[in-house]
Order: sequence, then C-alpha cells, then structure tokens
Amino acid sequence: MPRNIQHALVTGADGFIGSHLVDLLLSRGIKVRALCQYNSFNNWGWLEGKSDPNLEIVCGDVRDAAFCRHIAKDVDTIFHLAALIAIPYSYVAPESYVDTNITGTLNICQAAKDLQTGRLIVTSTSEVYGTAQYVPIDEKHPRQPQSPYSATKIGADAIAKSFFNAFNLPVVIARPFNAYGPRQSARAIIPTIISQIANGERKIKVGDLSPTRDFNYVEDTCRGFLALAEADGIEGEEINIATGTEVTMAETLRLIAELMEADVEYVVDPARLRPSKSEVFRLCGDNTKITTLTSWRPQVTLREGLARTIDWFTGSGNLSRYKSDIYNQ
Repeated sequence: MPRNIQHALVTGADGFIGSHLVDLLLSRGIKVRALCQYNSFNNWGWLEGKSDPNLEIVCGDVRDAAFCRHIAKDVDTIFHLAALIAIPYSYVAPESYVDTNITGTLNICQAAKDLQTGRLIVTSTSEVYGTAQYVPIDEKHPRQPQSPYSATKIGADAIAKSFFNAFNLPVVIARPFNAYGPRQSARAIIPTIISQIANGERKIKVGDLSPTRDFNYVEDTCRGFLALAEADGIEGEEINIATGTEVTMAETLRLIAELMEADVEYVVDPARLRPSKSEVFRLCGDNTKITTLTSWRPQVTLREGLARTIDWFTGSGNLSRYKSDIYNQ
C-alpha cells in the first residue's frame, strides 16, 4: 500500500522545482508547509501571491539547525529541495555551497531523525555522475565531482545515506536529471534561448552546444518526487528521475527556434563556458529503478514540454521577470 501523505514540508519551495512541487501537493489535497529563503523583503519567490487554505509559508534558512527542527514539527513527509544550484557561482563561492548543500542537508536529516518523520526525500542531481562513463546512467555509476556544486551534492547524498545506515532514517535520495519548464532560471540553457528569442534577439548567446542532456519536464519531475514519497519499502535507496533519452544543446536550440518560428544563429559567449575538465559532456539517465519501484513514467515529450515553456515565457508578463541581456551566474 502506498504511504498516505497528509502534511508535508517542502524546503526550497520558492524555487523552480520546489514551487511546482507545492502546486502538485496542494492539487492532491495535501497540507503543505513551504519554506522560502529568508529575506528582508519577505519575498516568497515563485510562491509570491499564492494563496491556498492548505498552504503555510514560512521564511528561514536550512543552515540553522534549530530552525530546521522548528519547521519540521508535525509533518509526516519532508521534501528537501533547498540548495544552491548554479554551477558558475560555485566556482567563486564554494564555501557557500558547503554551508547550504551539505550543512543544510545535515540539519534537515537531524531534524527528521529527532522528530521521527515518516519519510524524508533528499534531492540529489544528475551532476553527481559527471560525464557519463556509460549510458544509460544507472544509480551505480561512479560519482565524479566536476564542480564544487556537484561535490557538495555528492557530500549531501552521503550525509543522507549515512543517516539511513547509522540511524535507520527513512530517507530516499531522489536524483532528478535535467528538469526544465516554466519558472526556471534564465541561467539554464532552455530559458536563456527562449528569453533571448522572445526579446527579439537573433544572435543567441550560448555556451558549449555539444553536451547532451536528459531533459525532463518539471511536472514529470515533481510527479517523480511524489511517487518516491508515497512508495513503500524503498528507504535508503538512491533513485534516478529520468526519461532515458538524450539530446544535444544544439538540437535543443534548433527545436526551440522551430517552435518559436525564429531564424537565429548562435554566438558562443566565453562567460557561459565551463572549464574543460568541469564540463559534463553527456547525461542520459536509466529510469529502470523508478519505473520498477513505482508507477511513475515520463508523460510530457520534449517538444510538448518546450511548447508549454515557450507559452509561459511569452505570456502573462512573465518575460519581464527575466534579464535576458545579462548572464546570471
């Protein structure tokens, strides 16, 4: 029987994937406590303006252990998504990534242990695998810390796994491959292409277009999180959320241009290039484990997902939230 989730804590709820996960949980009638990063403006990120009788928004910081214990009270499930994720920024501020990604995960694990939370989902990333040594990448693939960001996520995963081994913490490590969709940062490849084209640019600034990625529409990614939270008997597992397909950045650019009916050319912006040993050149995930342990299957094709993303960026004033002419590291 699947676990019955009644009250969930979502850390990183103000971000891209976190806000979509909040939407999904609320649509299922689940009570949600949403943690947004504390700031003096009391801004709730992508949850700004959202109201629902089952939604409680709190602001704070996962780097504070006492605060983590405070917000984790009276929930049966924790989805831990709070993290620093921008790879370029990790090159210049690696200590910040250790503090948030490793210490923050430790604090959430300790809180869940102390409060005997029923299930903790810790968010990993396909970046922990580095450039594929073989495809599709299963959960046994070697870890390769090709950036300070990926190194801290490898560390965070290890902290979570250690709490399962040492304390029998009911934790599951969810490892999403390349989520995309509405609300994603323009630093990512898909939003940067869409936002530049939508703003009338025809010379699109990009980085290396040769790497491949396993793009997974954000709603499918969130359904994967929920499936892992509901599945019985999978504690201690590390599980990919992937489509099992790959596409190059160049092919992605061409498909977006086709969908937006734009005649474009690309210009390599040196600021968007990773150091050669840090670039992850190939990612294609094996989803055998999640499709065996749960009923989850990817539902949204890349073409359909890109079309939905384009519609969001070009509608309802959303484009004005992005600075397409500035590369946000």
